[in-house]
This record gives sequence, structure tokens and C-alpha cells, in this order.
Amino acid sequence: MPSDSFDIEKIALLARLKLTAEEQTRLGRQFESILNHIDQLNQLDTENVEPTSHVLSLQNVFREDEVKPVFGDGKYLPLAPRQDKDHYEVPKII
Repeated sequence: MPSDSFDIEKIALLARLKLTAEEQTRLGRQFESILNHIDQLNQLDTENVEPTSHVLSLQNVFREDEVKPVFGDGKYLPLAPRQDKDHYEVPKII
């Protein structure tokens, strides 16, 4: 798939890049090389290859949620500067 300077200019315009003529030529060659590689990949026979989304078949292992008391025993509430019954009292933030 050949690329010409118009394609490179359009890509540079869309990417908001200012390229010199030398940079356009170099990027044109690189772009053409990339597209040739993609064409080679498109020619591969993948008819009997099962589609995959990941190379490795890993699964997330989750543990069951368990409710555990953190500050529920009340031993930390008296250490707070201000408290209201069984709640910590904090300054209002707006």
C-alpha cells in the first residue's frame, strides 16, 4: 500500500505537527514499511486459529467479602478530639 506526501501531510495536519520535507519523506518511508508489514499479516491463513483476547489464559481470583469490625469496639472513640455519642465529630468542610 503506497503512501504519498499527501497522506503524510494530512496525517501531520490532523496531528497538528509541523514537518519539514525531510521529515515527511522519512515518515512516508516508515509509514509505508508499517503498512507493508500489515499487508503481510493480512495474507496469513488464520482460518483454523481460535480467536483470543489474551495470550495467556489467566483468571482473576477473588476472595469472598467478609465484614470485619474496624473501629466498632469503641476503644478509639475516646481518643478523638471531638465525638458525639458513638460517632467521630469532624469540622465541616465546604
